[in-house]
Amino acid sequence: MSQREPPRLLGPRVFLTLAGPADSVALAAFHDREWDHLGPWMPPRSAAWRTEAHWRRWGAEAVELFLDDRAVRLVLRLIDRPEAGIVGQLNLNMLARGAFQAATLGYHMGAAQQGQGLMREALEMAIPYAFGPLGLHRLMANHLPENARSAALLQRLGFVREGYAKDYLFIGGAWRDHVLTALTTPDPVDPPAG
Repeated sequence: MSQREPPRLLGPRVFLTLAGPADSVALAAFHDREWDHLGPWMPPRSAAWRTEAHWRRWGAEAVELFLDDRAVRLVLRLIDRPEAGIVGQLNLNMLARGAFQAATLGYHMGAAQQGQGLMREALEMAIPYAFGPLGLHRLMANHLPENARSAALLQRLGFVREGYAKDYLFIGGAWRDHVLTALTTPDPVDPPAG
């Protein structure tokens, strides 16, 4: 079990914290508000995504996954507008240790906050956290080919296109292709001996 402290990443305009059961009301409100906006970019979701009960379970699982060193689920809030609640999420999923030292990166932002550089700010904090305290070597982020906003953001952050996956995820009622990108740290990471 990990002894790391839960992350609290503070930037000029946004801050990220580990999701937990206490975030259930804010997460349910966020996903209810952003249901139509996020729908085209996400796998199918049930109506439970709009309920506090779902997000309370999800938040409890987020804490367990962090303690078990399997994922880091972060919520984004605005520093100068705490009353706005959660405005986005950023997840480091499927943490792999040993000789791989990698995770997949996923993120989404509310419609009203897009185009302001807030997700870039969040990622510019999360990436050093992943390569620093988490000790990862590789972050992988995949996006739909038509998601120009995500493609541009990842490119600006230094992610490199590594491939193209046919029928990668079921989104919008069909199996959808994805562009595969990754970012690696130039600093050597010594994986634990197996």
